[in-house]
Amino acid sequence: MSYPIDSRQLRAFAALANTGSFTVAARELHVSQSAVSHSIKALEEEVGCRLLDRLGKKVSLTQAGEQLLHHASKILAEMTAARASLEQLGKWGRGRLRIGASTTACQYILPGVLREFKQCFPDHLITIEPGDSPQSIELLRANKIDLALALQPENEPQFDFTPLFTDELEFVLCPLHPWAVQGRALREEIPKQNYIFYNKLSNTFRLVENYFRQERMVLNTVIELGSMEAIKELTKLGLGISILAPWIAQDELRAGSLVALPLGKRKLRRTWGILHWHGRRLSLAEDTFSNLCRSCAQNLVLQGSQHQAA
Repeated sequence: MSYPIDSRQLRAFAALANTGSFTVAARELHVSQSAVSHSIKALEEEVGCRLLDRLGKKVSLTQAGEQLLHHASKILAEMTAARASLEQLGKWGRGRLRIGASTTACQYILPGVLREFKQCFPDHLITIEPGDSPQSIELLRANKIDLALALQPENEPQFDFTPLFTDELEFVLCPLHPWAVQGRALREEIPKQNYIFYNKLSNTFRLVENYFRQERMVLNTVIELGSMEAIKELTKLGLGISILAPWIAQDELRAGSLVALPLGKRKLRRTWGILHWHGRRLSLAEDTFSNLCRSCAQNLVLQGSQHQAA
């Protein structure tokens, strides 16, 4: 079985090969000439062949030595680059941040968050992986992201969940719909309506389905889409009723092109937060990102509620 070559022996060999002198190589490495000699002897014994021909005080490479120098130069260059990269990570503000977030969060929450984050950490490399909460959790489990901005999951003890904000789902409909004119949803008519829903594999759909199951109702899904913008546009056209958080449709609610109504006496609320591996302490950048998400999202929810009340 072959073992990796000792890095100190490799550095001694490269220095000697490049200088051709034990004395100069020892001076470059800040060690004794005897230490260089012992390193070369041990290296030749380990690889099982002669690497250098000694010509008095000078040395020249054998064919095996030339081949090893070719590899050694690449290996030592990579080691130097790795050290430089790690040193950069230790400097203030440098590093990476890998985020998983739903397309909704990517569109409505993250733009403002990332704008402020880059002001605090201009040299951070940021990558965003769009996906609904179940997908983000799988990416987190595979260590492909550092944080997931997602809905609070069930039965995920390996992750810590830090709550950021809570929103409420409501009926969102065309202003010409009879419910909009009456200002309320009629309970007996709820199962008879046509609905436009977000992806049925999402946690939001599961929450909606469970809510109405407890109300002893089954909703009639006519259209299923993976885009909130498309859902809002079809709802404006009166092709169905959607169930959304008002902050997602705040512009439309403000303009009067959509109307939001409560689902009923009982509220349907969701909790959003940041997920990461259990027990892992967040870095300063990650903690800053979480706080910015909290601030931005809470403002969005508040604005959505104000537009609804107005």
